[in-house]
Amino acid sequence: MHIHILGVCGTFMGSLAQLAKSLGHRVTGSDANVYPPMSTQLQQAGIEIWQGYSPEHLQPEPDLVVVGNAMTRGNPAIEALLNSHIPYTSGPQWLRDHVLRDKWVLGVAGTHGKTSTSCMLAWILEYAGMVPGYLIGGVPKNFDSSARLGNSPFFVVEADEYDSAFFDKRSKFVHYGARTLVLNNLEYDHADIFPDLAAIQRQFHHLVRTVPSSGLLVVPTADANLEQVLEMGCWTPVQRFGVGAQAAESSWQAELYNEDGSRFGLFFEGQNAGEVCWSQTGLHNVNNALAAAAAARHVGVAPDVAVQALCAFEGIKRRMECLADIDGIKVYDDFAHHPTAIKTTLAGLRARVDAQPAGGQKIIALIEPRSNTMRMGVHKEVLAEACIDADDVLWYQPAGENWGMEEVVNHSPVPAKLVDNIETLISDALTLSAQGGHIVIMSNGGFGGVHQQLVTKLEERVAKRG
Repeated sequence: MHIHILGVCGTFMGSLAQLAKSLGHRVTGSDANVYPPMSTQLQQAGIEIWQGYSPEHLQPEPDLVVVGNAMTRGNPAIEALLNSHIPYTSGPQWLRDHVLRDKWVLGVAGTHGKTSTSCMLAWILEYAGMVPGYLIGGVPKNFDSSARLGNSPFFVVEADEYDSAFFDKRSKFVHYGARTLVLNNLEYDHADIFPDLAAIQRQFHHLVRTVPSSGLLVVPTADANLEQVLEMGCWTPVQRFGVGAQAAESSWQAELYNEDGSRFGLFFEGQNAGEVCWSQTGLHNVNNALAAAAAARHVGVAPDVAVQALCAFEGIKRRMECLADIDGIKVYDDFAHHPTAIKTTLAGLRARVDAQPAGGQKIIALIEPRSNTMRMGVHKEVLAEACIDADDVLWYQPAGENWGMEEVVNHSPVPAKLVDNIETLISDALTLSAQGGHIVIMSNGGFGGVHQQLVTKLEERVAKRG
């Protein structure tokens, strides 16, 4: 079968394309934005991709078109599709029908940490010899790709609350039929499709309704928004997780040995399962690890084995991924695109920096508010405070931004500047890092190629000094 995927370079759709290829289909795709790491993965998998959405991409006609949720009426490819007789479906529905139907699905949902927790969970199962299938909205360093069919009954899926397609406004995750479900956290996001938090909570409760009574919900100890979801009705056993004193009654607990989260003890039902010592930082990642361990135990992985696996966890591309260490300057790529994610990521790095013997190294954040919610200015009142653990912040406002960011800069608790072009952004970052430090680039997109351009400039600066 020839399957054509519209929006193929999105993290979900790109992963789906790789699964379809593994099932033996001929897979092609098109996207308005083609950039690494997903474009690289697709090309390596032998998937032909085209830039843009030309109706010509549907000639000769494929057997099926899988439509990404970024596609809208008026898009030339969508109009050509609807005017044809080519069968089409949404990505989540295709996944359910062709991959998940006979699987024990372990879903990971929540506003933050879905990708990280999914990667940790898939790796724990892999470490335990279970050879799981998985579909993750990112590129895990412990695996060769962001998706695979696996060789077991178990399948880990990142369960997103975003809608499924222009013709199916249900959240993606209601399609998956999860038996083990992690609910990491819940905040207001996706303002382009959800009018308020209550609307998101309703979708999460639709998800809870799909989990069988023989299944398991893994839920944090202290998340009022999720508690309200469960109060709407819950028919599935719940295990809770948390860090420190607030998690005293939780089944899964962590005790921090390093404040930056790089070392902690993992406890299940009061019993010490071992010490996790890894390269990850931040309290958010400790919570992610607890959730992954809890979900893994539901399919038979002992807590001490989960600890061993977490110690060998290498992380995910674009999640505080260290791109370079040049002349005393470390450059990181991070996907953070919500104030909470920005805050927790920078807090984790600050704790690590301050714990080092030298201490006090500068942290410089380069931030592109690129998500739909960010571009609408929904979080503008809390953005400035989210950067409290940085020493300097460079906010990037490209042409066509929906709101002026001057107010964020003016209310910043740390030195901040608004920049409207990539060249100036790189120049300012170089100036601020002249004495060394950490540069964290935060965006859920390509950010104009600033990552490699900055690394190249740093290399050139070192070369000029001889």
